[in-house]
Amino acid sequence: MKKTALITGASKRVGRALTNYLALKGWNIAIHYNSSAKEADQLKDELSKKFAQCKFATFQANLMKEKEVQRLIPEVIKEFQSLDLLINNASVFAPSYLKDTALELIQKQMTVNFQAPFLLSRDFANYAKQGLIINFVDTRITTNKSNFAAYSISKKALWELTKMSALELAPKIRVNAIAPGVTLPPEDQDEDYLWELAKEIPMQKPGGLEPIIRSLDFILENNHLTGQLLFGDGGENLGKN
Repeated sequence: MKKTALITGASKRVGRALTNYLALKGWNIAIHYNSSAKEADQLKDELSKKFAQCKFATFQANLMKEKEVQRLIPEVIKEFQSLDLLINNASVFAPSYLKDTALELIQKQMTVNFQAPFLLSRDFANYAKQGLIINFVDTRITTNKSNFAAYSISKKALWELTKMSALELAPKIRVNAIAPGVTLPPEDQDEDYLWELAKEIPMQKPGGLEPIIRSLDFILENNHLTGQLLFGDGGENLGKN
């Protein structure tokens, strides 16, 4: 029986790359999206044609809405009969120093980046009962820079959740995290933007998607690994020389 993965934010960017890679490895994929219905349907159709032996389905849920989050995993299991992997990839990202952060901003960052993964992890434990959870945090969690204060706090909380859930849910469920660094440019920027950012990190080059995919592989293939964080950030978490 083929394994099934649920990837939040699966229709674009990193989520899309994860979806394509797991499909290539023979996984069934539950493609979650919020407002990107066109992209999600297109991805499902492309994968269904390319990997006819696997099953792909799309699931809409606004991660800001608790009821929509809580119906997601039961719907996935109803469709696929099982669920083996949850990847909490979807997130929102907005700049603001602590003293300038509006209540609405911190509520959105915490709800999407922390509360939704918390609820999905809880439901994975209660409905799937065994398998693997991978949370996407951020290399920023190792610093106290506050230019993305609410975002950084939400990702720090997600890393703490990773460790706590790894301890509680073992041995049937492993829980690990990946922290990307300079990976993809914002949608309104190009590769030059990434190379400028990369001047500040030890490896002095953008990592692209490969470190993330390799980190995913490492977690999948190491069944004794839990409660761990893999940095795919070119050493950015170490600080500056």
